[in-house]
Amino acid sequence: MIHLTRLNNKPLVVNSDLIKFVEQAPDTLVTLVTGEKIVVLEKPHEVLDRIVEFRRAVLAGLALSWDPSSLHTTTTRNAQSGDETKG
Repeated sequence: MIHLTRLNNKPLVVNSDLIKFVEQAPDTLVTLVTGEKIVVLEKPHEVLDRIVEFRRAVLAGLALSWDPSSLHTTTTRNAQSGDETKG
């Protein structure tokens, strides 16, 4: 989720996975995959920067919680049961 600002200065939180595209004409128009259009104060590059920052934070959180030894344990357990998964 990213924080943006409507033209009336009201804050707005948008699910960045739903953004289809962002354009400037002359205001910044965010179009969602649902077809909804939102006009925001931020410039397109600011919206993009916030999306990238959000996704980096999500991926960093995954990296911190990922235990590489669990992959080995799962593969070994599957191989022992005769259900080895290739991937």
